[in-house]
This record gives sequence, structure tokens and C-alpha cells, in this order.
Amino acid sequence: MFFSTLSISATGLSAQRTRMDIHAQNLANVDTTRTPEGGPYRRRAVIFEERSPNPTGNTFADMIRNAVLQQSGGGGVRVHSIMEDESDGPMVYEPGHPDANADGYVMRPNVNVIAEMVNMISASRSYEANMTAWSVTQSMMQRTLEISGR
Repeated sequence: MFFSTLSISATGLSAQRTRMDIHAQNLANVDTTRTPEGGPYRRRAVIFEERSPNPTGNTFADMIRNAVLQQSGGGGVRVHSIMEDESDGPMVYEPGHPDANADGYVMRPNVNVIAEMVNMISASRSYEANMTAWSVTQSMMQRTLEISGR
């Protein structure tokens, strides 16, 4: 039970770290009007999914992992994909900008700084919660070993 709890916390830590990285990329590109693909930077978002047993896993490690996941009732979370937001950003009148169209408007990235900061704080708090769960579980394991006399 302790190991499945640690495993679930570890998946949460990894997923939230990825989420924080993506929000940081979004914030870093808030003024990027030209990308290698062409056009302004497009906001990215992380999509999570439940981590479940791999029914086709045939290695010993897969069998152990599947047994732990089935015993715990779930396997945590993992990053399913990183999606690009296809919505358009605002058009801003900047006639001197090198990316301005014939009318002097520049398409800016579709990144909302306030929303990204709120999402970054949420990811940070989720990371902290997973870290706390990891630490408590580790302390419980250590205390159990002390009580059992090992």
C-alpha cells in the first residue's frame, strides 16, 4: 500500500511539473509574434489522464506495476498530450511592427498573462500537495519499520 501511494504521488509530481513548464513557456512567449511555423505563438495546455494498468505488459516489471495499480484502485495521473489553443490572439494596431499587415495590425499571441499566472499558482499548489502526500507516506513507512523493530 505504501508503495502504491508513493507511486501515485510521484505521478502527480511529474504531471504538475510538466504543467508548470508549459505555463512558463506560455508566459515566456507572451510577446512572440513570429514562430518558425509562422504566425504568433499559440498558447499550450496540458491534458491529463488516469494512469491505468497496461494489459499488454508482459515483462516482470509490468506485472508488478499492474498488481500495484490494481491493488490501489488507480495508478495516478500522466500527461496525455499537450494541446495547442487554436483560438486567435488579439489584433493590435502597431503600424511600425515588422509583422504588421497592410492595415498596420499585428496578431498577438493568444496568451492571457493573468490566466497563466493563476494556472501556474494552481499547478504549484498541486505539486506541493503531492509532495506533502509523498513526505507523509515516507514518514509513515519509516515509523512502521521502527515499530516493527527493524
